[in-house]
Amino acid sequence: MTADDLRETSAALAGRALELPELAGAGTVAAYVSVGSEPGTLALLDALRARGVRVLLPALLPDNDLDWGAYEGEGSLARVQHGGRMALFEPAGERLGPDAVTTADAVLLPGLAVDARGMRLGRGGGSYDRVLARLERAGAHPALVVLLYDSEVVGLVPAEPHDRPVDAVVTPAGARRFRPAS
Repeated sequence: MTADDLRETSAALAGRALELPELAGAGTVAAYVSVGSEPGTLALLDALRARGVRVLLPALLPDNDLDWGAYEGEGSLARVQHGGRMALFEPAGERLGPDAVTTADAVLLPGLAVDARGMRLGRGGGSYDRVLARLERAGAHPALVVLLYDSEVVGLVPAEPHDRPVDAVVTPAGARRFRPAS
């Protein structure tokens, strides 16, 4: 994709995501900063902040768990290299702890694909499996939304017993819901 394609895709993704009732009524959204070829999230993060939403972003811990910090705009991000893996953009400010995600009304999840059941295929590091387990232990039930390209919504992905379905997937072409909005 060209830089213009990426900008257009990012804007379309943000527009579609902002139409979701789960995000329209959210006070706090846990999200992430896209990297590499992932669908762009900065336009969405900035639009959420402009609505007065508190946006939490992850910071990768040495054990692959996630800590969280507040997003205060693109200038509040630090590029962090984690070993031999790709660099991530993380919040540069105060860390709020791994349990901060339990305060979110919605959690935006990265992924490689999602299937017709709402099962998400992650990157294999287990970071978001830990987040989902933490939410479950805390009795927290935020809306779970995965952000993907249209071609990444597929018929079937492999699933393990600990995997949980997401509530919705948002692509530049629109949203698909797997469970009704609450």
